[in-house]
Amino acid sequence: MTSNAVPSSPSSDVSTAAPPSRSGGRVLVDALRIHGVDRVFCVPGESFLDVLDALYDQPRIDLVVCKHEGAAANMAEADGKLTGRPGICIVTRGPGATHASIGVHIAAQDSTPMILFVGQIAREHKGREAFQEVDYAAMFGGMAKWAAEIDDPARIPEFVARAFQCATSGRPGPVVLALPEDVLDGQCVCADAAPYRPVAAAPGLDAGPALAAMLEAAERPLVIAGGANWSDTAAARFADFVRAWHLPVACAFRRQDVFDNRDAHYIGHLSLGMNPKLAQRVREADLIVAFGTRLGDIATDGYTLLEPPRPRQRLVHIHADSAELGRVYQADLPIHSGVEAGAAMLAGLRPADGKAPRWSAWTEGGRADHLAFAAPPPPHPDQQGVDLASVMSQLECVLPDDAILSNGAGNYTVWLHRFHAYRRPRTELAPTCGAMGYGLPAAIAAKLRHPERTVVCFAGDGCHLMYPQELATAAAVGANVVVVLANNGMYGTIRMHQEKRYPGRVSGTAIDNPDFVAMARACGAWAERIDHADAFGDAFARALDAGRPALIELRTDPRQITPAMRLP
Repeated sequence: MTSNAVPSSPSSDVSTAAPPSRSGGRVLVDALRIHGVDRVFCVPGESFLDVLDALYDQPRIDLVVCKHEGAAANMAEADGKLTGRPGICIVTRGPGATHASIGVHIAAQDSTPMILFVGQIAREHKGREAFQEVDYAAMFGGMAKWAAEIDDPARIPEFVARAFQCATSGRPGPVVLALPEDVLDGQCVCADAAPYRPVAAAPGLDAGPALAAMLEAAERPLVIAGGANWSDTAAARFADFVRAWHLPVACAFRRQDVFDNRDAHYIGHLSLGMNPKLAQRVREADLIVAFGTRLGDIATDGYTLLEPPRPRQRLVHIHADSAELGRVYQADLPIHSGVEAGAAMLAGLRPADGKAPRWSAWTEGGRADHLAFAAPPPPHPDQQGVDLASVMSQLECVLPDDAILSNGAGNYTVWLHRFHAYRRPRTELAPTCGAMGYGLPAAIAAKLRHPERTVVCFAGDGCHLMYPQELATAAAVGANVVVVLANNGMYGTIRMHQEKRYPGRVSGTAIDNPDFVAMARACGAWAERIDHADAFGDAFARALDAGRPALIELRTDPRQITPAMRLP
């Protein structure tokens, strides 16, 4: 796994000699190099030509040119998820920035370190509604952790160092920096900054004993794990704590990879389409230990499983952001801590008597409920086309433990999240904000970061059509991902809600799809279409062996809207 670490002291990249005169673009690229950046995602624009020119002379930074700024920002966000370091995206002014805003929104809600650099109009033209002019501090101010504009090339090292510090410290998130084109091509003499050092809170000395005392007094405890930036070490320490106390663990929405789903203590995910028995178990718990997660509306089923401001259950809330503690829920024990330090604290706690706790049957019952829920059901007697549950069963037999799975938004994701067992941290790339189109760009970023690993993107037809052209990007950069595309000819999630509220009145939710196989082949990918689940295993093997990006189109039953629900 790529380490979160950054250089612990100023490296040889930071010269003590008198700095030369440089353009603002070159100062920016030098700053990226100093802060450990090895990859940048972009769509080129005339507003940052000087940056592109400086990157020409910087072979240590891989420039990935995408087809759409939204996809570029999604790739940068996914790269931040995978590395724990800020994913970097550079786009041009106006339309480039507005397209890329989706990645900023994902990074904000997913707590992902990311920096978006935006080319801006020349300083002398500001305030005149010049060509593609936007006030980026105003536009992104409520979405990013910090949004600013640099008006002096000599201050680029200062602003960039702060951007890295802000994006990675506390609760990670996105930063947006706008750079006017005359700042980027202007000359300056300035000193470089030293590499950034991320900062995270650690538990107080009394937090561990207080938590242990609450566990000793509990009858039906339950752990909810989630949040961002879990390393292998943090996951291992957290697992030690769970096993020592024999605790049931549920993972928050699209954070299933923080705990091995095959472990006997894993009891399911608090997600869309969650197990009703798991929801009831949360209600019946007398102690909730929420670690890393914000306890958002999806994980709490619209704030009903835990009711704000004071839940019925006693609550221990461990979170990296002090502003999150007490924002929705008043915890009985709030602990301000990042995941790494929090996991270290938890690993040091042990039951007082060293014996198995009295809630063993509670934990084992939760596991039994999960195993029954996660067992793929047989196809419906009227099933047509490819049965997605069967596809997931076949994948579970062949996917390695370190396979990375990505997805966007849509009802097709319910099959993935319900029937796939995530096994290691940072193997689930999925937007908690529910953004369509995320899966393919995220998969490309993952394959570039880990070319030796299997990377599979799951997409629905509507989801895939957001950025299908990025298959051409994958082919160009040698990112041999496999796209598993479920085609049911509709926006399935919206159709499901439409049928509930306006039964039989289908309006705006059908999709007249293109030939996905032909489209993929035109982008340089290998592709084929299957109409029955029995053909999937061989098709997936061919996709892995294709030596290029691959797409498998699954013609699925439009009536089978979820694993448990069929349309009339």
